[in-house]
Amino acid sequence: MASTLLDGLPNEVALQCLARVPFLFHPMLQLVCRSWRASVHSGELLKIRNQIGATEELLCVLAFEPENMWQLYDPLQDKWITLPVMPSQIRNIARFGVASVSGKLYVIGGGSDRVDPLTGDHDTIFASNEVWSYDPLHRVWSQRAPMLVARAMFACCALNGKIIVAGGFTNCRKSISKAEIYDPEADMWVPLPDLRQAHSSACSGLVIKGKMHVLHKGLSTVQILEDGGSHWAVEDFSWLQGPMAMVGGELYVLSNSCIMKQRGENFPDKMVSCASEFQSRIGFGMIGLGDSIYLVGGVIGPGPRNQCIKPLSDVDILNVTSDRPTWRPGSPMTHCRGSICGCALLRI
Repeated sequence: MASTLLDGLPNEVALQCLARVPFLFHPMLQLVCRSWRASVHSGELLKIRNQIGATEELLCVLAFEPENMWQLYDPLQDKWITLPVMPSQIRNIARFGVASVSGKLYVIGGGSDRVDPLTGDHDTIFASNEVWSYDPLHRVWSQRAPMLVARAMFACCALNGKIIVAGGFTNCRKSISKAEIYDPEADMWVPLPDLRQAHSSACSGLVIKGKMHVLHKGLSTVQILEDGGSHWAVEDFSWLQGPMAMVGGELYVLSNSCIMKQRGENFPDKMVSCASEFQSRIGFGMIGLGDSIYLVGGVIGPGPRNQCIKPLSDVDILNVTSDRPTWRPGSPMTHCRGSICGCALLRI
């Protein structure tokens, strides 16, 4: 059968050719003809990219400025892509959870970080239950089923094709132990067992060895979702405090101006690299991508030599697998700058 995509090739082979084109160039593919545009928009192309090992990991970042605008970073091309503005009614959304599943980005809960420039009053929305997903193939945001419980500053992880959220704070700023799991295919939230402990500090989530770990700021105890979600176990790992990132299944933390590799029980932590140049940088995002740690955005706070707050669009990269890990700059964000409200990896 003659191909409607590439002359002389069956459609199955032509689709494999298109699937190997980097995501950064998909907007140009759509301009070639209607059949290519339809192929780029089809879910079939994503399936083929998975089958032939042509998927890419992109870094997704939302900074404080401009309002509710996400950018994607392609590490191979060292380039940024700007997404359409997320159409949430929450102004300057922050304190949300973010995860990616099945080639889509999900932004969950959170509240407004907006301050009225005239009165100095903060927005009244501290926590919400709204959920948005971004489809990179169609370049559109869609509202999804809301969480069962409105929350902010909570743990959020993607695990086995689903999204798990736990803990956090209500709109009245009361800590909660409720947990729930989201099935993207069914667009449905289902309750999970409550956390064993609720604390008055923000929590975050990490997936380590196929299990969700919930960490509370300032505490050494970690709550682990066991047996496929049947219960939470509490362990005291005495991990170092600070921003964390997973690279190659290993946990790294920025503590006391050093990147440290967290070791298991009875093993000392290992210093990977010094990070003293970032001492005055706050509000940045830190995440693992490929074999590297990425530090993105943030602000330079006021100090003895600087009386102003300077928003940053900088990207700094540390390859933790090299013999002598050293920081190198990446391309700065092209539109976003300032404190990082959320960052995640998107596999497409």
